[in-house]
Formats: sequence, C-alpha cells, structure tokens
Amino acid sequence: MPGGAGRSFALDYGAEGGGVDFAPCDAFVSAEEITDWLRRWTGSDELGGDAYRVFGQDGSGGLAALWCARPGRPLAAQPVVFLGSEGEVGVVAGNLSDFLWCRPGGFGPREAALHPDREARPDAALGVLAEQYATTPRRPAREVVNEAQAEFRTFA
Repeated sequence: MPGGAGRSFALDYGAEGGGVDFAPCDAFVSAEEITDWLRRWTGSDELGGDAYRVFGQDGSGGLAALWCARPGRPLAAQPVVFLGSEGEVGVVAGNLSDFLWCRPGGFGPREAALHPDREARPDAALGVLAEQYATTPRRPAREVVNEAQAEFRTFA
C-alpha cells in the first residue's frame, strides 16, 4: 500500500483464485502518498492525488478510493473507484453506501470495476454489516455497478 498504510482486517473468501481479497485501511492514505504513487504508476509528474481518498487495497495491490468528483458533497457521497496495480481502472459504486451493498453480493472493488458480470458469491455476514451501516436501499451488486459506471463513463 502506498506509504505502508496499515490494514485493519482482510475480507477474503472463495475458492482458489475465485474469491475476493480486500483489506480496508486503518485511515485514509495521504494525498501526498497518493500523488507519489500516481506519478510512479502513470509516469506523469503532472498528476496529483488530492482527488482521491484511498481506503483499501486488494491482494493484487489495487487500490479502492473515494474519487472526489462531486464538489461540495461529503466524502461518503463520492463515487468509489478502483486503481489497479497493472494500470486497470474502473468505477465501483456511486457512493460509499452503495459500495457496502456490493460486498455482500461477492464483489470487491476489483471484481466490481473489472468483472461486474462474474458469478455472485453472496456473503451473509457482509449483508448484515451493510444493513447496519448503508444509507441507501439494498440493491444487487450488478445494479449498483452498472448505474455508477453509466454515470461516470469518462473515468479513466
């Protein structure tokens, strides 16, 4: 993880290679660390990391971040995006609450952004967590992802 930000706990399940591995950070990764990471990742010294609040990482090294694309709105209302370790990018959910609904459907940030048509692998425990903290109605992960990707078609 950029700057070695800590992992609080990993959410990993599924058969060999077919599961979801996602570890939330203990705290947001700093904009300075993300700027450094983005510049190394893209080779461009002109990019800055202040538009992203990285909150987790998957087993491949890809990052989950809130993308501050809605000026004046709170962080929880910003879209969730995936920044892959090999240059992959994608929109995951329209906001943090909707991201919580992706998790019980068996979708981590990578799976939602890059493989939204994969077979769902439900997780009841994550459903209970989403029911407790989500502020948006429960929806299938595919619906959440498709809606967010349609809204933010230009994310690259």
